[in-house]
Amino acid sequence: MTTKTILLGIFLGALVTWIPRIFPFILTKYKGLPEPLIRFLNYLPISIIFALTLSSLVKGQRGHLPQFNWLDLLAVIPTFWVATKRQNILLSVLTGVVTIAVLRLVF
Repeated sequence: MTTKTILLGIFLGALVTWIPRIFPFILTKYKGLPEPLIRFLNYLPISIIFALTLSSLVKGQRGHLPQFNWLDLLAVIPTFWVATKRQNILLSVLTGVVTIAVLRLVF
């Protein structure tokens, strides 16, 4: 009985996770999106990357000024340079990972 309940829970959890990820592809396969929405969605990945980057660079506490994670901020500089020069996201990620690893090893 418990095994069936656990398996049912895993199946329902997978289904609930799968539906919102696949459903938009099914909807847009047969009917295109309006042009203003497409233009808006073009900016979304860069906005998400910027928000994630900024949230990892700045620590905020209520009642205090924001504080920077200086090692992470130093790692962003070569990563951003590689991203703008090469326009290769894999190379940018590798640059960031290697840079932060070296900085943490040294400091």
